[in-house]
Amino acid sequence: MTPTAPAAAARPSLRPILALLSNAFVWGLSWWPLRELQSRGLHPLWATALFFMLGCVLVLLWRRGAWASLCAAPSLLVLALATGATNAAFNWGVATGEVVRVVLLFYLMPLWAVFLARWLLGEPLTRAGLTRVALGLAGAVLVLSPPGSGISLHGLRLHGLADALGLIGGLCFALTNVWLRREAARPAAARALAMFIGGALLPAALGALLAARGILPWPPAPAAGWVALALAQGVVFVAANVALQYGAARVSVAVASVVMLTEVVFASASAVWIGGETLHPSLGLGGALIMGSALLAALERPKG
Repeated sequence: MTPTAPAAAARPSLRPILALLSNAFVWGLSWWPLRELQSRGLHPLWATALFFMLGCVLVLLWRRGAWASLCAAPSLLVLALATGATNAAFNWGVATGEVVRVVLLFYLMPLWAVFLARWLLGEPLTRAGLTRVALGLAGAVLVLSPPGSGISLHGLRLHGLADALGLIGGLCFALTNVWLRREAARPAAARALAMFIGGALLPAALGALLAARGILPWPPAPAAGWVALALAQGVVFVAANVALQYGAARVSVAVASVVMLTEVVFASASAVWIGGETLHPSLGLGGALIMGSALLAALERPKG
């Protein structure tokens, strides 16, 4: 066990778990308001920037010393960039692609977390960890295989940009969770402010770059419909991300990964029920393998 992992993390209390579950619920259903906003002319990158800009304002009003604490901790820049990339990729992916596929590829996060936790936290790379990696990779092969093809390395393909965004978002989310553990001793307000600044500035910068090249539209003129929906969703997202940084800083990376995996259930159920998506057998089996690889992390007892 490393100095950055408190002994209490071996048996997490209920409140951090509930915080992570609430975050997973919000993000599992986030595709619907994002698509609603996109239908009204607000691209997911602009919506993401707006949500997190609201978070920046609320954190600065709540903790006036947060900015000074953030400036005194330059290592939190990594957290800002990881959070910004996570949310830009995930929101763009679920708003434009097949929700279940994007979420499953995003939740290869525990696979990336095994190696990031080894590199950044000094957590041991165990045989059980490598088994989880193998299961996750097998699940990814099934998810990326054409329906009915089974497990095969031939013919694997991404379904456009959305699948790639799911993979990128999952890698960045793993880094976010690991870095929250690494910086757990930092003031909570500084960590939250770093996350919100990254979540606002990186999507806004990417949106401006792509809009200037004509790849996506600039934000529409303010209108009561989309502004009210965006502000309401922004408040919900702010609360969810505060819950994430609270919960992930108090449990191990493995436990956080498993609890957050419930987002797959929330997203899949809502996508089938509300979005009319279908689950073919290879997608279901691949998802089961990906979820199984993360569940094994919860069952592994730390040594020493």
